[in-house]
Amino acid sequence: MAVAEHPLVELPRFTTVEVDERAARRSLRDQIAKLERQLAAAFVGSFPRQGIDFGRARARGGPRMLSLGELERVRDELAGRLVEVRHQLAERADEEAAKRELLERMLLEPGRYKWVRVTARELGRGDCGAYHVRPRLGIVGMLMGWWQVKVSSGCPIAT
Repeated sequence: MAVAEHPLVELPRFTTVEVDERAARRSLRDQIAKLERQLAAAFVGSFPRQGIDFGRARARGGPRMLSLGELERVRDELAGRLVEVRHQLAERADEEAAKRELLERMLLEPGRYKWVRVTARELGRGDCGAYHVRPRLGIVGMLMGWWQVKVSSGCPIAT
């Protein structure tokens, strides 16, 4: 049997396409800048609340030009952090609203909330201060049912 000769089939030539990354880089840098502004606005808007983790940008190998993949990772990390911060702020706002409502009820009917204490931190107002339902005139007031909301500054004297 003879081997049939096949004419050479010419394969299509692959050409390299030059990609201009400048537009992609500009877009990613703009997105990163926008996320950083939103994160900063959330940080400033949350003052004087404490305990919310805004995190810090992590340095990856010192100053250099980041690749597109690294820029995307930075953008995704910032977006994830922003979602988490907004979630924490929403939870904290709900807790503060519940504490403000409790304080209003305490002020209206102190006798129903004996010995209840609400701090300024729980209300989102800073570190110092507390509202505490206590008897007026000590044990006599306790026996007579004379309860009041006492406001305390709670700030220690600076040393």
